[in-house]
Amino acid sequence: MQTQNFSKTTSLLLIATLTLAFAGTVSAVAPYEKGANGLPLFLSDGLGNDTLELVTFFLFFVGYIAMGAAFVFFMSERNSVAPQYRTTMTISALIVGIAAFHYYYMRGVYADYGSVSIEYRYMDWIITVPLMALKFPSLVGKDAITDAKFLGMGFTGVCFTGALIMIGFGYLGESGAINGMLGLILGGVGWFMIIVATGTPWSSGKGVDNDKIAPELMWSTNALRWFIVVGWVIYPIGYLFNPTAGISDAVSAEIMAVLYNIADVINKIGFGVVAWMGAKKATEALAAAE
Repeated sequence: MQTQNFSKTTSLLLIATLTLAFAGTVSAVAPYEKGANGLPLFLSDGLGNDTLELVTFFLFFVGYIAMGAAFVFFMSERNSVAPQYRTTMTISALIVGIAAFHYYYMRGVYADYGSVSIEYRYMDWIITVPLMALKFPSLVGKDAITDAKFLGMGFTGVCFTGALIMIGFGYLGESGAINGMLGLILGGVGWFMIIVATGTPWSSGKGVDNDKIAPELMWSTNALRWFIVVGWVIYPIGYLFNPTAGISDAVSAEIMAVLYNIADVINKIGFGVVAWMGAKKATEALAAAE
């Protein structure tokens, strides 16, 4: 009973903390000049790109609302799963909570200055991508994580290092610090490292043994792999549209932002939903076995 009360208190505190964080940042974004429709003037300046700018603005808005709602959902559902899966729910909530905070600022930057901030984007990714990869041990259980090494590192080391490489070189390429194509290729190495560790929907990873994963968790485990192997493809596609990276002739910061925003909502929230579904199914199986 005490543990359950403590868990509920922790959930409420985390939700309250995020709420206060948003409330405290309201004054951080300077007021912007609005048109008659209440939107920033540059969104309807008649310069020929109004539709794309409106879509970009609203996707930033939808992004932080959706992430915030998902945070509340995952924290509310945390106590509905068995204790061993609550860490998975906490990680899911942290991912979307952190993303909601950054999306709030990205929307503010775009509304005030009409520019897409890659800095806030990468600050979000450098935190959330490692957390997304580390959902595997929290969901499948420590027994399913192998002792195999890749480049001298275990599962956690490979995932963290791969995430740092992927996000770090991606930022260097998009910011213009290094050649755009070089940043894309080196960032892809980090992505490959994560896939090697977690596996694919068709095979065990070097760090995950499918034979030791509970049957009721296999669907969710493979769904998470689908997100990493296929769902993450949209990020290098968006990278190609970054004006600074200069890889594609069809460069547009707004197109890049639209692709990234859609990918984030699908991957971050979807990643959490499939993990929650697996945790619920495993919890029901445990209850039936008692």
